[in-house]
Amino acid sequence: MSISTKSMPLKPQQLAFMALLLLAFIWGYNWVVMKIALRDAPAFEFAALRNVFGSLSIFLVMALRRQSLRPQVLWGSALFGLLQSGGSIGLCTWALVQGGAGKTAVLTYTMSFWTLIFAWIFLGERLRGRQWLGVGLALPGLVFLLMPFSMTSGLMSKVLAVVSGVFWAIASIVMKKLNRRQPVELLSFTAWQMAFGSLPLLLAGFLSSDPPIHWTASFISALAYNAIPASAIAWLLWLYALKNLPAGVAGLGGLIIPVVGLLAAAWQLGESPQPMEIFGMALILGALALTSLCASKSEIPEIEP
Repeated sequence: MSISTKSMPLKPQQLAFMALLLLAFIWGYNWVVMKIALRDAPAFEFAALRNVFGSLSIFLVMALRRQSLRPQVLWGSALFGLLQSGGSIGLCTWALVQGGAGKTAVLTYTMSFWTLIFAWIFLGERLRGRQWLGVGLALPGLVFLLMPFSMTSGLMSKVLAVVSGVFWAIASIVMKKLNRRQPVELLSFTAWQMAFGSLPLLLAGFLSSDPPIHWTASFISALAYNAIPASAIAWLLWLYALKNLPAGVAGLGGLIIPVVGLLAAAWQLGESPQPMEIFGMALILGALALTSLCASKSEIPEIEP
């Protein structure tokens, strides 16, 4: 009995979904950690520090491996870093100053839908089969999550979070474009994109008139979490997922992260989800299950470079 070779190479895709699952818990809980950190530090300075220490930790690993520290994709690393670690991280951290952790997480992760749109326009990616049903579940799920929040209260914070999601989606498309041109070495790329992304945040922090950082034990712990698990490790996981999955599917898979963020914010910060939010989370989890099932049955379309 012959087996088609085209249906065999699923392992990288399966590992990519495992990376997304681990990422969900790291980044999901980090919304609470960031909210706590902002009690003792201005938004831009905190975002810059997480990038600086995250990149330094990866450079250290590269040095121990005797790997070249020179950027392999200079302009690609710079563009991705300015969009992602600079633009998206800076804006969502700023949004957290006035917005709740769970609410900001959900609004930032409209990234998933922006990614689907941009991947369709710029990459020619198509969703098919049960993936369409997954999208159909995810969209109303996000609507139900947003409905309890008034659009007049804290509007600035909400706009910042949504624009952060747009920056993130554009950065995801940039990464897919880079991978089509040449394989990207993830350690080097991750370290350099965070280094480049820290530059506009350092400048914004320098130009602002915010009070200085209070180096409390809770802030140092939050910074350590953001530098290592939530930056260095998490970006490697995210870039691996982007490398092995279509950008739209990877973005849709990331929808579990704000669900974890909402639950963590409710547990630790007392941000109680409303019934509509709980229903929205159930729809999103159903969409994720369908997307994962499609991957296991070879329904993820391969895009030729």
